[in-house]
Amino acid sequence: MKRIMVTGGAGYIGSVVTGALLQDGYEVRVFDNLSFGGESLLGFWHDPKFSFTKGDITSASDVARVLRDFAPEAVIHLAGIVGDPACAKQPDLARRVNWEGARDLFEAAKKNGCQRFVFSSTCSNYGKMKDPSSFVDETSALAPVSLYAETKVMFEKYVLQDSVRDKNFCPVILRFSTVYGVSPRMRFDLTVNEFTRECAMGRELEIFGEQFWRPYCHVYDFARAIRLVLTADAAAVAYDVFNVGDTNENYQKQMLVDEIRKFIPALKVRYVSRNQDPRDYRVSFAKIQKVLGFKVSKKVPDGIREMKTMIEEGVFGDCDAARYKNV
Repeated sequence: MKRIMVTGGAGYIGSVVTGALLQDGYEVRVFDNLSFGGESLLGFWHDPKFSFTKGDITSASDVARVLRDFAPEAVIHLAGIVGDPACAKQPDLARRVNWEGARDLFEAAKKNGCQRFVFSSTCSNYGKMKDPSSFVDETSALAPVSLYAETKVMFEKYVLQDSVRDKNFCPVILRFSTVYGVSPRMRFDLTVNEFTRECAMGRELEIFGEQFWRPYCHVYDFARAIRLVLTADAAAVAYDVFNVGDTNENYQKQMLVDEIRKFIPALKVRYVSRNQDPRDYRVSFAKIQKVLGFKVSKKVPDGIREMKTMIEEGVFGDCDAARYKNV
């Protein structure tokens, strides 16, 4: 397998994945509508193995053109309206992109002879645990509590139904933890990144729902998981689901604050009693470790350390700039 197409390759996760695949020697075509600009791709532009097509996954003609011109052997599907706030702001667009666009791209890739299709889903699909002392895994019931998660669940169910199965096609669903870490297309509207920014800049950190659980994973480890899925035996991963993260990396927001305090002892915190976000889940990642041998290379303290250093050194410029948010 040599040619990989990455939809949303200019995005927060996509730009890291693109760089990792190029390092591995793949030919990589990024397919992106550049809704957040294309600066994240500039570091790859002179790599002869890199190419770019501007297009939208909701456009059948755009999709047909890139599949015809590049003929990818695998598609990494990361494009989408990402996150609860962005989906809530544009619900019709979110449904069209995250559900209909994903479905149509999936079918087009299959018909075009693509061998492997990796879909970025989310652990948000689990919603809220019934038993706070337990862990959810890939066999647990899905209970999405946001439009973002609902669209992911819809596509997952579509892929896993018997009627779309093709023995020559290998789709894999990756349910990502809540992401953090440095990326060429930086975001500060993600929990670990946002909390570290606020504390590093000496501002009071406002916390609500400090008791809720969620798993966290560095963006670079997402890229590592995707690389593993691309090279795994098809029989081990086809039409299957894997949570991506580490069981020991489940944190409550209060625990994140405690970790940040180790690097920034003088941080200021204000707790707000508010329960609008009902997501609360601790996730097991035993399956991906057992089947693929996946282990994270970075943990939350590593992400806090790198973020703090880069903020203090002024690498990001104005950390409050709109370009660092998805909404």
